[in-house]
Amino acid sequence: MDDKLKIGKYEFDSRFILGSGKYSLELIKSAIQEAKAQIITLALRRANTGKIANILDYIPKNITLLPNTSGARNAHEALRIARLSRELGCGDLIKVEVISDSKYLLPDNYESAKACELLVKEGFTPLVYMHADLYAARSMRDAGAGAIMPLGAPIGTNKGLCAKEFIQILLNEIELPIIVDAGIGTPAQACEAMQMGVSAVMVNTAIAEAKDIALMARAFSLAVKAGREAYLAGLASVSEARASSPLTGFLRD
Repeated sequence: MDDKLKIGKYEFDSRFILGSGKYSLELIKSAIQEAKAQIITLALRRANTGKIANILDYIPKNITLLPNTSGARNAHEALRIARLSRELGCGDLIKVEVISDSKYLLPDNYESAKACELLVKEGFTPLVYMHADLYAARSMRDAGAGAIMPLGAPIGTNKGLCAKEFIQILLNEIELPIIVDAGIGTPAQACEAMQMGVSAVMVNTAIAEAKDIALMARAFSLAVKAGREAYLAGLASVSEARASSPLTGFLRD
């Protein structure tokens, strides 16, 4: 079955995106292999040179890099970081992260939409990290976003789909890939998100903090696949109790 994740001009077989922010460099290659992810996010400040270990040395060459604008506080800072990532050879896919609040770490939807517009004008394909708001998502779509990445719950919390109802609104109204980013804490939660019909999920903390990173990455990969197939198969509707087999007649003479 041809069921590829399509983001702009790009196509992927995997719908599991791996974050790299909290990994030890020694384990990241193993985690990618077990997760069977084809996209990995990358903070520009971790692509180091010199004596400091370079995360790029640990990422297989066949993996698509999704650099993010982590550290940007406004649209123009995001644009500057994106330009630097492209100069480093990371291509034109870019994850827009604009966070001006250091307490709650919520993305700034207004500045993120502005960043999206600026980036598209320079040939980037932006995937925009945001908190699920229909009006902001429409602005990002109209600006040319390649995908919308609403958080499921505040970043790093592992609380799951706290924003489920709002994400569903985006699924109903925005004709772009919707990728749940942040807050997913268990494979079951990743499966639940995929069953809703989201295009992909991104996971970082839940894998990075597992006792066995490679095994947890594999568990998430299987959960994402199961959730996607359940969505495509069509989930049965919720109803009151009813027999799945006849309760009368088979014992009669």
